[in-house]
Amino acid sequence: MREAAFVKQNKDKWSTFENLLSNKISMNPDDLSDLYIEITDHLSYAKTFYPKSNTEFYLNQLASSAHQKIYKTKKESKNRIITFFTKEFPMEFYHHQRKLLIAFLVFALFVIIGAFSAASEGDFVRSFLGDGYVNMTLENIEKGDPMAVYKQQGEFNMFLGITLNNIKVALMAFAYGLLVGIGSLYIMLQNGLMLGSFQYFFYEKGLLWESARTIWIHGTIEISVIIVAGCAGLTLGEGMLFPETYTRLEAFKRGIKSGLKILMSTIPFFIVAGFLEGFVTRHTEMPDWLAIFIIALSLGLILFYYVYYPIYLNKKSTSNQHENILSI
Repeated sequence: MREAAFVKQNKDKWSTFENLLSNKISMNPDDLSDLYIEITDHLSYAKTFYPKSNTEFYLNQLASSAHQKIYKTKKESKNRIITFFTKEFPMEFYHHQRKLLIAFLVFALFVIIGAFSAASEGDFVRSFLGDGYVNMTLENIEKGDPMAVYKQQGEFNMFLGITLNNIKVALMAFAYGLLVGIGSLYIMLQNGLMLGSFQYFFYEKGLLWESARTIWIHGTIEISVIIVAGCAGLTLGEGMLFPETYTRLEAFKRGIKSGLKILMSTIPFFIVAGFLEGFVTRHTEMPDWLAIFIIALSLGLILFYYVYYPIYLNKKSTSNQHENILSI
């Protein structure tokens, strides 16, 4: 459909919506929400077929104003938390997956650099992990239990301490996004170097497999959601650098809001990772197949929730939007 025909066909509906927003006419919140969904369908269509046009800009402003009004007046569902994790967040996160890929690639690059640096410079591992940790691990290796570090604390205390520490790292990765995203990439750099040098240390001692099967029981989820937290920081930084059709202040506010949603999504995963590290990882006697199963299940969960599921929901939504528009 040509842009002029699209505008002519829907301008009365948009005008009604503008009058609702300016309180010239009234409508109950649920009906307003339904009309808002239709306007966002039109916005999606305009972004697809008339990108960077005045129509897209107009609908974008209209949808933004409507969003604020609706969520001030519409009653919250009793299942708000559930719908946040199952629909609202995954739908929105689809638009941030490119930043997730950037955070992952930066992290992976510095894992490789960390391993290479540890291989090239003998003291590199100690500079990152500290003499105390390295010496303790060497003693554990001599005693025949290289992963004994995971057995030193009680299960619950370790679970609580690790969970809180991981959430702290995630908060830093997000907050450092205020440095136009560079700070968040620095957290990815730091953690990547640490992981790369750590794994090379065990490789050098002939314990790569034993360390990997043990560490990645909890590390698969833990490292993954730290990368997701880096994505949250990049989202915050993007709002400052690339306001698009919004004012820079409005884009910054939106970046904070979107970044916080991404950060919130990581909390249940950090709790699961902390539980695994506190209660499961310490059982180094478990058979290899069980460790591999836990690692594979953890990886599958992360890939499903942050990669596949957002794509699936948005494809489904786009299909419904096109059907609605064709029926106009």
